[in-house]
Amino acid sequence: MSFDLSSPEALRRGLSGHGYIVDDALAMSVYLALRMQRPLFVEGAPGVGKTMLARVLADALGVELVRLQCHEGLDLAQAAYEWNYPRQLLELQARGGDAASLYREDMLLRRPLLQAIDASRTQAPVLLIDEIDRADEEFESFLLELLAEFQITIPELGTIRAIKRPIVIVTSNRTRDVHDALKRRCLYHWIDYPTAATELAIVRARVPQLADRLAAQVVAFVQRVRREDLAKVPGIAESVDWAEAIALLDLPALAAPAVKATLGLLFKYHDDLDRIRASLEPLLAEAV
Repeated sequence: MSFDLSSPEALRRGLSGHGYIVDDALAMSVYLALRMQRPLFVEGAPGVGKTMLARVLADALGVELVRLQCHEGLDLAQAAYEWNYPRQLLELQARGGDAASLYREDMLLRRPLLQAIDASRTQAPVLLIDEIDRADEEFESFLLELLAEFQITIPELGTIRAIKRPIVIVTSNRTRDVHDALKRRCLYHWIDYPTAATELAIVRARVPQLADRLAAQVVAFVQRVRREDLAKVPGIAESVDWAEAIALLDLPALAAPAVKATLGLLFKYHDDLDRIRASLEPLLAEAV
């Protein structure tokens, strides 16, 4: 493994080398989660880089990313396992009604949670439990055993434990409060919108073809509009997308016509677009 985990600073440099810029506090949280083998619970507004953290970490470590995308109605069969009922039925018919040995590991259909703790793994994967706040509150109880013991108990079979503990990242957009029982099993970190200096470093790393002057203007404009009363503040993902668009347009500097024409990359609500367009000239003047 070439990724240096000897210190928080080394980890920060390693993530930066993969295009993911983190501050000292997040580097410390990730470092401690890795060294203590504890899940990391990451909260923050949409678009600040929570999901990207798990993706880049898996890429940097050279391991598989196992992702569970949470949604309303998510249950154990979708998240962890279910029995292969058609195969069980066929075997039951072949054995003439003997159901004694139908509940075996080879009869399991493994979903993301069980895949992540598969004992046959030679390398621990990164397990991303994404947007836990989108799942029903009852679903959180399914996760407690996994997050605390890295195991899942299947009533018909017994307990399956991880030999190689997965690196677990749990994310939340905080659309609802997550229960304390889940948070207690994790290290916690809040990711805020980045400072101007950090966002500029992110844009330069992700969009290296964008001229330095334009990169600074893009970041200054995004930082300024985040202070407006908006339904959805643009996140880092939006600022990077907009920076890529500005780079493709090959502009010498930000100008009102190009900005107005590309605001759809930053704002996803019509009211937000109208608000920014109505005050675009003064906002742009502050940025350039």
